[in-house]
Amino acid sequence: MKIFFNCYCFINELRKILDKIVHRKSNNIVLHSNTYNILDMKNSKPTITPEELIKEYKLQPHPEGGYYRESFRSDLIIPKRALPKGFKGDRVSSTAIYFLLEQGNFSAFHRIKSNECWHFYCGEPLHVYVIDHDGSLYTITLGSNITLGQYFHYTVPANCWFASQPAKDSSFSFVGCSVSPGFDFEDFELAKADELAKQYPQHENIIRELCRE
Repeated sequence: MKIFFNCYCFINELRKILDKIVHRKSNNIVLHSNTYNILDMKNSKPTITPEELIKEYKLQPHPEGGYYRESFRSDLIIPKRALPKGFKGDRVSSTAIYFLLEQGNFSAFHRIKSNECWHFYCGEPLHVYVIDHDGSLYTITLGSNITLGQYFHYTVPANCWFASQPAKDSSFSFVGCSVSPGFDFEDFELAKADELAKQYPQHENIIRELCRE
């Protein structure tokens, strides 16, 4: 009986601790942070701002557009001889970055020699435009509404041209990009609109809209 009573007391105390972390009221869950709530679950709108994200994660302007910061770089080195054709030197096995795009800005068409997996974190939907190896163009929407066909993550194949921008009604999108073999600016190529449009004339409109050169 004493053991049962002690277990009951422990469980009751644990419940009190959990209630301090997560408050449930009218089916509205509020996640607590030291500084802000990332998401208001009642209306599914971000309450964090791009300025807060830039400050918190020390984001810097990216050459292709938007803001970024590398958050991980593996210590494991892949020698050039073990890499696919096209790499000019050794590479780390993987890297990861935070990436922020605000409405009115875009990530210009570019390509890299590695697969790049995009992860949706917060904000609102982001369109990723990919020109596949066969020349076809398709659009992936990153976001949290799976009923609308949005993806929490999507991998862009190596050597494909791709660009991105927030959806029409999105104020901003905060995502992550994981690259393997790891990213190196030596493997990065920013598209020139005239050259890419000549190669894929059927996609000229979107190419010229999302190129900076």
